[in-house]
Amino acid sequence: MPIVDGHAVADSLDYDTCIPIVRQAMTALSKGETQQLPRGVLPLDHGHMFGVMPGALNGGPFGGGPFGAKLVAVFPDNFDKGLPSHQGVIVLFDRDSGRPVGVVDGGEVTAIRTAAASAVATDALARPEAKTLALLGYGEQALTHARAITRVRRLSRITVWGRAPGRAAAFAARLAEELGLSVRATASAQEAVVDADIVCTVTAAKEPILNGAWVAPGAHVNVVGSSIAGPAEVDHDLVIRSRFIADCREHVLRQGAEFLRAKAAGLIGDAHVVAEIGEVLAGHAEGRQSAEQVTLYKSLGHVVQDLAAAWPLLKKD
Repeated sequence: MPIVDGHAVADSLDYDTCIPIVRQAMTALSKGETQQLPRGVLPLDHGHMFGVMPGALNGGPFGGGPFGAKLVAVFPDNFDKGLPSHQGVIVLFDRDSGRPVGVVDGGEVTAIRTAAASAVATDALARPEAKTLALLGYGEQALTHARAITRVRRLSRITVWGRAPGRAAAFAARLAEELGLSVRATASAQEAVVDADIVCTVTAAKEPILNGAWVAPGAHVNVVGSSIAGPAEVDHDLVIRSRFIADCREHVLRQGAEFLRAKAAGLIGDAHVVAEIGEVLAGHAEGRQSAEQVTLYKSLGHVVQDLAAAWPLLKKD
C-alpha cells in the first residue's frame, strides 16, 4: 500500500494546485455531491485531542472518487517543541472494491488545505483591491496562510501579532525574507488589524483575541484557529456585525465556537449563518454585499477538503 509522507506532500501539493482543488471540494459539498459526518473528538489529557473525520467524494468533479477518513492528533503544546500541532493520516479507500488505496500524511495536507480554503474564501469575499493582511498568530497556519493569501491578492504589507513579541518578530522577519514583502510585528492585536483589509486568526486562544470594534469597515476576516465548540478567537461584536459564511453550515451550527457563544448569549440565531462558502462559489448565495460590509469566513475544516487534496497524490494516471 502506498504511503505518502509529509515531504512528498509538500513537494507535490503546492498552493496553485491545492486552491482550485479545495474550491471544487467546497462547491461539491454545498451541492450535496459529497458525504461527511461531524468530526468525532476524543478529549485526551493535558488539553490534547484525537479526532476522526469520515467522508466520501461522490459526484461532480469527484465522481467515482474515494471514501475514507482522517485520523488526527491535536497537541497544541507541540509548538514549543518544534513539532506540528496537528499530526495524523488520511486513509483513502477504492469506491468499487473497498480496497485501501493508500495513506497520506494528514498533518501536511491539513496545513496546506486549511490555508488554501481560507484563500478561496478570501478570493470570494474580500474586496478585489484588498492589499493589506493581518495575521494573529505566528505558528504553522500563520505561515501557510500568508503563502496562500498571496496567491489570491497582491499584498503590499503584512502585520503580525502574537503573545510572545520575540517570536512574532522572528516570524515577521522570516516571512519578509520569504515573500519579499513588508512584514511588521505589532505590540497588540488591535494595532495589527486596525487598517487591515484581510485578517486571519490562526491561534490556539481559548478566549477572544480579536474584537469587532477594531476591524475596519470593508475588511474580510478568516476565523480559523478554533475547530471545536469551546475555544473562541473573536468576540460577539465581530460575529454580530459581520456577514457570517461557514465552510459547512451543519458543522458550524454544532461546533463553531464563536457562533455558538453569541447564540448562547441570545444575540443571534441559526439564520445568522447566511451561507456556506460553496454556495457563494456556485452563485447560489450572495457573498460580499457592499464595500463597507465586514465579511467573516468560519473555518472548521472538513474531511471533504482532505480527501480531495489527498486523492491526486495517490491517483495513478
